[in-house]
Formats: sequence, C-alpha cells, structure tokens
Amino acid sequence: MNNSILSDYYPKTNIHTFNIVENLQVTVTETANPFHMPVESLFSMAARINKKRSFLFVSKVLGKHIPVNPYTPLLSGAALGLLLYQELNRDGEAAQGWMEELLNKAVQGLIHPEQAEDAYHALLAARLTLPSPVIFIGFAETATALGHSMYNIFAGGASYIHTTREDIPDLESVVSFEEEHSHAVDHLCYALDRGLLSGSEPIILVDDEITTGNTAVNTIRDIQSKFPRQEYVVASLLDWRTGKNIEVYQELEQELGIRIRSLCLLQGSIEVQGTPLLHAQEDVARLASAAEVPVVVTHVRDELERLPVTSKDSYGEINGSPYVKCSGRFGIVSQDNTLIDQAVTRIAAKLRSQREGPRALVMGVGEFMYLPMRIAAGMGDGISYQSTTRSPIHPERRPDYGVHSAAAYPSAGDPEITNFIYNVEPGQYDEIFVLLEREVPPERIKPMTDILQKLAGRKVHLIVLTSEDSGNGGAGD
Repeated sequence: MNNSILSDYYPKTNIHTFNIVENLQVTVTETANPFHMPVESLFSMAARINKKRSFLFVSKVLGKHIPVNPYTPLLSGAALGLLLYQELNRDGEAAQGWMEELLNKAVQGLIHPEQAEDAYHALLAARLTLPSPVIFIGFAETATALGHSMYNIFAGGASYIHTTREDIPDLESVVSFEEEHSHAVDHLCYALDRGLLSGSEPIILVDDEITTGNTAVNTIRDIQSKFPRQEYVVASLLDWRTGKNIEVYQELEQELGIRIRSLCLLQGSIEVQGTPLLHAQEDVARLASAAEVPVVVTHVRDELERLPVTSKDSYGEINGSPYVKCSGRFGIVSQDNTLIDQAVTRIAAKLRSQREGPRALVMGVGEFMYLPMRIAAGMGDGISYQSTTRSPIHPERRPDYGVHSAAAYPSAGDPEITNFIYNVEPGQYDEIFVLLEREVPPERIKPMTDILQKLAGRKVHLIVLTSEDSGNGGAGD
C-alpha cells in the first residue's frame, strides 16, 4: 500500500484558476496541504515553451526562476526534511511539542521571507537524526539544491548525491534514467563510491515538482535493478499525481516488492485547457538602452578538494578543469558537511568584503546551486539569490504572471544549450555576483557576462572557486 504522511491531513477543496496566457488556463485543486500554506506563497504561473508541457509552476521558494532571500530555498528543503523526520518517526519523539514548534517556524519562514533566516537556523540547531541511515538523491537541474538542503538538515547518518546532465567520460554513471516530459531528458549519476547505493538504506528521491511520477518510477526501476532495497520516499514541493499516476506507484510496489512513501508541501490536481503557440523571446529593447558596467574576475580559494576529471560538451570539446568534489554531484556523506560549512564561511566573508552597494544578487549556474545559495546566505543584508536555468519560459509583464523578463545566451559549459536569466531588471541590483564551480574558457562565459553587464547597476563579479591561490587573469583579486 502506498503510504503517505499526507493521509494524516483532511483534504482541501480550495480551487484556483490561472489564466496564464491567451488560450492557456490551468485549474489547481488542493487535496492536501500539510503546512496549510497559501498557494500564492509557493508559486505563480507562466507559460512554458515545451511541446510536452505548456505551463510552469514558477516556484517562489526554490531560488531558480525568481530572485529570493537565500534562506527561503534553504528553508524549503529543510521543511521537507521535517516532514521526512516526522514520517520516519511516526511512533517516536517526532510527536512531541518541540516538533510542532519547528514545523510552525518553517511555515512562518516560508510565508514571511524576513523570518526565513531565523527559522532555518532553528531547524539546523535541532540537530535531527533519523532512526536509520538514508540516501538522498536530488534531481537535476532544478532540485540539486533542494535535495542538498533537505539532506543537510540531518546531523548524521545521511548521504547525498544529485543527478546530472553533464557528460563526464572519465566516470561511469551508476544510475541512468529519463525525465520524459523535460526539455533535457537524460539523467546520470556519478557516484565515486559505488557503495553509496549498494546498501539497504531507504532512498529519498527529491524533486521540486511531481506531475505524473514517471521520473520517480524510472529512477526506482533503474536503482532497484542494480541496488535492490525495500523502501523509497519521493519528496517534492508540489505533487500533482492523481488517479492512474497514483496507482502506478502502487503497482510498482507490488511488482518489485518495495514500499514507496510520498511527502510534499502541497498536493492536488491540475486541469489544463488550451495549447498556446509560443516562441522563446527576450526583451532586446530592455537591454539595448542599458549602460554597461565593468566585470571583475576574482578567483576565491575555498580549500575544497577537486576531482580531476574532464567534461565533454555536445560538440565533443573537452574541459579539463577539475570539479568541486563535494558539490553533491559525486556523492557526499554527513562527515563532509563540516568542511563544506567552513568553505562557505570563508567564501562568504571574502565576497561580503567586496560588496559596494546595499542590493546584490548572487547567481548559481545550472546545476551548481547549493554552494552559491549557502554563500549568498552568509553575505549580509540586501542579498537575493537565484540560478540560471535551461528551461524556456514565455515572459509577460503582468503582476499575476511568474516571469516578467527573460535573457537568453549559450551555456558556458555547452554552447549547444541555451540558458536563461529570468526576472532581473537593469539596475535592480547594484552588483551581481556569479559563482562558477570551475574554470571555463573566457569566450564561453562572455555571452552571459555581456547580458549581466547591462543588468547590474554598478559591477559584475565573476567568481571562480579554486582550491589554491591563483591569478586573476589581470582582473585583480
């Protein structure tokens, strides 16, 4: 039987209708809302330029398409961690009053961003541990930080890895599957230690949104064929499975002899009417009239271990610059968290000292979300955070619409892939800090910095993380 913490809550019948664009309407019916959060605190809507899915829930708590307080996406993962803790300790101490207090803090922090920092630190201070070890897997690209922040809420007995779309020919993927509805379907999983998945621990699959559940089903099938175990948990911010999609989990349980639990911040159903004819676009005039500001390149020593492997792009070109070993892409365990925390503190202090204005935006790039998010959280007041994305979204300037502006450019990691920066207006931020996990050729990053030079009010900081002292290509440190 498919067991879910959501069964503990009375179903909701709140219905929300979104007229997204001409000839596209989405109706959302809540069926469970364990934190009793208003939907407008969780997401807005936009039209997605994708033949497989015409709409997008633009999350307000994820840090992807909308600039947010950096503690908000950290707290969203931690809130899912609380639900997991409660689910796996149903007959134990999770029922005590202090757990209710933590849940309330999480909810208030998500609804009121100014309370997110205090709520997040309160959750970390609780030093939660689960009754047995677990493995977290975050889905690329959008849920890499969500999965990491969910994992990080636990003080011990946890491990984490996120899937990736990057081709790393030096390593063998231990898990491979497809996300059928996505614009980028292939997922790979480069666990340096195959023992990470070879035990019997429950696996927690973390995604920002579950619509059909097919991605989780494909993942479970592949893992179970190589690393069989008894229990899986599928965690997400939003869960829109109904009818047959829910039955698929139950059928898979019976077929494989496993148990699958589900938990989320909001569960419901969606009904879509219409199919708009949209094309990717950007507001060229908006940027054409903006003045350009300087770009300063800074190499920041983080003292983190590097993994000397290469990546290959769609053209077959090789980048030999090493990866950060403990980013989450290659697998980490709870014992690694102290080193990560120390590195984050060092980098945040360095970048905080470089700030010149009261408003700054810190940006992650693609899958590299969690470390930039953590660094942003330590850079002081007036900081917003978001990541670039490869998801093509139609922009419209309406108060009730989720994406007001868009800027497109070829990815520095793979020029065949178009990346986007959404919802950043010229001069909105005094400075923009872009954090890169590894070196890329200057000509590859230039299309992105050309855009950022017109978005930032005073300066663009291109921050390259490095494990040792290094020059700055003449840019100054």
